[in-house]
Amino acid sequence: MQDFLNATLPADAQQATLVGRAWVQGQGAVLVKVEGDSLVDLSRLAPTSSALMELPDPAAAVRAHQGPALGSLQEAIRNSSEDKRVEDAPWLLAPCDLQAVKASGVTFVASMLERVIEEQARGNPALAESVRKEVVAVIGEDLSKVRPGSPEAAQLKQVLVGKNLWSQYLEVGIGPDAEIFTKSQPMSAVGTGSEIGIHPRSAWNNPEPEIVLVVNSRGETVGATLGNDVNLRDFEGRSALLLGKAKDNNASCAIGPFIRLFDAQFGIADVRQVDLAMQVHGPEGFRMEGSSSLKMISRDPLELVEHAIGPNHQYPDGLVLFLGTMFAPTQDRFGPGQGFTHAVGDVVAISTARLGTLVNRVNTSDRIAPWRYGAGALMRDLARRGLL
Repeated sequence: MQDFLNATLPADAQQATLVGRAWVQGQGAVLVKVEGDSLVDLSRLAPTSSALMELPDPAAAVRAHQGPALGSLQEAIRNSSEDKRVEDAPWLLAPCDLQAVKASGVTFVASMLERVIEEQARGNPALAESVRKEVVAVIGEDLSKVRPGSPEAAQLKQVLVGKNLWSQYLEVGIGPDAEIFTKSQPMSAVGTGSEIGIHPRSAWNNPEPEIVLVVNSRGETVGATLGNDVNLRDFEGRSALLLGKAKDNNASCAIGPFIRLFDAQFGIADVRQVDLAMQVHGPEGFRMEGSSSLKMISRDPLELVEHAIGPNHQYPDGLVLFLGTMFAPTQDRFGPGQGFTHAVGDVVAISTARLGTLVNRVNTSDRIAPWRYGAGALMRDLARRGLL
């Protein structure tokens, strides 16, 4: 865990405008920026992450703001490791607060095929390999040239319906409407160093390394960060109506380490070129590596934002939007043909050079400390500090 925490910052951190949130004893959740080796309090500029994103130019405002230092950045990063945490010293939280936490599904061909396989296998990992071969034999592995919502996509749909292989996942993967769902509730995401949760009854699950866009109430994309959209493949495979249980459990959403605000050094064009790397280190010595390239996404990131917010759907506190992943692990872990699933104690690290590293340790959601610090608790702390 500590080795990954040492790589928390982007490679070009000195040129980046990085904002986040830190837990400070006696104050609660505090909005901060990275300045050299210090965490600097932004509370007098904006009391919340949500409010900061509403400013006309958040990056310029953050760079210009002079606030008190809360302590050493590196000490706060080290203290973010939950198993070594000192309660009276600052540690990092998820960098969003009041924003809705939304996610895009089935935005990459590789993961789209795996979702179809989950559905056909009815959530049974033992059937996945045989189903995978059958599905690929009919529809192939490369649907990347099919533009979602196009006449070619509609024609492909008719062919697959005729073969009784059309799927709800193909519908959102190549159909006209993107899947946008609620990943978790505002204030519920965990930050880097914290434990992430899988449901104790899940026997087939995986991490999902993703880019997360930060969008204000006007629909303007103002920054980006990293996310782990933990997924229970067995729950969702049994029924799409179990998506809420497959996605939204205690500590099942990790975001961080910091939001990189868009400025002259980094913007949406850079996001489109991001290559994400992921490592899983198991307590028994298991190792797995994977990657996800935004260059392979089937819908442009800003198109996904348009599907999430606009005339038909508003978010007065803004939103953070997971962009989906092309990473769908099939590496056998506990037996031939069973594929990958998490074990308690896994360390999952998601990284890319210009956003840094998000690292978390896996536990079951019932064993992780319950989520208790919600919007009401934040408002009480802000009022007590004279910020409302």
